[in-house]
Amino acid sequence: MHNLNFLTDFTGQALDPYVRLNEGQLYHFNDPHPGLFIAESPKVIERALRAGYRPASLLVEEGVLKRDLADLDHEMAVHNTAGLGQTPIYVANRQLLNQLPGYNLLRGALAAMHRIERPDLTSFLASMPNGHPRIAVLENVVNPSNIGAIFRSAAALGIDGVIVTSDSADPLYRRSSRVSMGTVFQIPWTYLDAQTWYTEGISLLHRFGYQTAAMALRHNTVRIDDPQLNQVPKLAIILGSEGPGLRTTTIQESDFTIKIPMAPEVDSLNVAAASALAFWELGNRQS
Repeated sequence: MHNLNFLTDFTGQALDPYVRLNEGQLYHFNDPHPGLFIAESPKVIERALRAGYRPASLLVEEGVLKRDLADLDHEMAVHNTAGLGQTPIYVANRQLLNQLPGYNLLRGALAAMHRIERPDLTSFLASMPNGHPRIAVLENVVNPSNIGAIFRSAAALGIDGVIVTSDSADPLYRRSSRVSMGTVFQIPWTYLDAQTWYTEGISLLHRFGYQTAAMALRHNTVRIDDPQLNQVPKLAIILGSEGPGLRTTTIQESDFTIKIPMAPEVDSLNVAAASALAFWELGNRQS
């Protein structure tokens, strides 16, 4: 039996994660322990549950309550997860939910989820598959939509894991996870402190046997379809911020500088689009 709580307003403290706390406050909600994040839409919630994230509560539109809970219960049974249990489920009508900014995009359900501890770099790299690992490093990628799109491409196109510098947008921001269609819960990833990355990131990857490929336009740039790249046993593909791109030191210290061949008078693609092409060419695709 679900733990249903029908709402007439949003005044209760238990509803703070949905209506009164911003992303930063949610992140620090349980300091010094991992905080909370909001998962939007039944599909994203289901993928978070399947990945082992625990729900603190749900907020569901009354008109689609039966459908959404039935779908979630079915998925949880199929994948043999703990499911919703007695998690508080707050139920509100559409008129009340329309007070939430952007609710029309959410397809009926929100969930406040507990974050998990991210692995340190050593543990993360040790968890990568043997043989031909391919990872992505996101340096100062600050747009949450781009983060989500990059994760979706990484999961679809054979990237084994993602390292996100701490000055990038959070993959668990609402917009990031929604744009990713929940793939932020499927692909292994971790944070790396930005200062650590900028001072010793490339050398750390080298220490673990990775060669690095910085996506940038330079005189010594090689095409992403250059055969030598696929011969590299362990490869880290580094993508930079949406405007200025990668830092000069990152490019200089990388083993390769790689580019996507383009038509004349067009110098670059959006970082999310560029990532999809690079991952298609360099990832470990199944078919």
